[in-house]
Amino acid sequence: MKQENYIKGMIMIILSAFFFACMNVSVRLAGNLPSVEKSFFRNLVAAVFAAVILCKDHTLPKVNKKYWGPLILRCVCGTMGILCNFYAIDHLLVADASILNKLSPFFAIIFSFLLLKEKISPTQAVCVALAFVGCLFVVKPGFHNAEFMSALIGVCGGLGAGIAYTMVRVLGTHGVKGPIIVFYFSVFSCLSVIPWMVFHFTPMTVKQFAILMMAGLFAAGGQFTITAAYTYAPAGKISIFDYSQIIFATLLGFFLFGEVPDKYSFTGYALIILASFGTFIYNMKTASKKVTAKKSPD
Repeated sequence: MKQENYIKGMIMIILSAFFFACMNVSVRLAGNLPSVEKSFFRNLVAAVFAAVILCKDHTLPKVNKKYWGPLILRCVCGTMGILCNFYAIDHLLVADASILNKLSPFFAIIFSFLLLKEKISPTQAVCVALAFVGCLFVVKPGFHNAEFMSALIGVCGGLGAGIAYTMVRVLGTHGVKGPIIVFYFSVFSCLSVIPWMVFHFTPMTVKQFAILMMAGLFAAGGQFTITAAYTYAPAGKISIFDYSQIIFATLLGFFLFGEVPDKYSFTGYALIILASFGTFIYNMKTASKKVTAKKSPD
């Protein structure tokens, strides 16, 4: 891989982390609207973007019946992940909600083992355990913690995203294109909350609507830049930079809302990022061994 492409990939994934941090902040700035309503408009923008891309490429959103199961599971769990993440953003520090959502790669490792029968190495197992210890520092379980349930819902958001990403992996390896997956997921997410919206719709101001549209645009920007990042460089070599979102979220939370995470949260951030770094190093070594094996004579 060319050094130039590696740098481009790194820049793109850091840019995507910034966009997603801005999306989270926009969700908070939208005020006291229900999380379901916020997710509807965020996904509506994503659905429109995906539809435009499919139309531009003259691609029909067809998926072989054999893969409807993984697609439905991706849609259901992805919707659960977004709803839980948005709820956590509204009730926790932006940085705390962001790091809990970043547990998704570790859930993906677990569900790749359970659903795809992929082996978990001892190194991966240690990293997963370390990540969940870090999660405990952020969640701070205990009856004295009024935010415990909100944090637990945030963890469920990471769980839903982890299953969803596992299904994206299944679909991607069978040739289902990214825009098609995004289109079905976004449309499903919108349709699934319409019954709730009909009976519980909360009127919003023009400002709130504009902010939610911005959240959708930031989300779309994040999706496009992270896709571009992985076209320049493999995930194993640049995924660690995705955790720069925590830095952006912490800074935005401080300057916009005066939020300062406590020492336990910072400890949790450090442990989760350390676990991610360990996974990153492991993936790099594994990829290097595979390349060496291919080059070696039979």
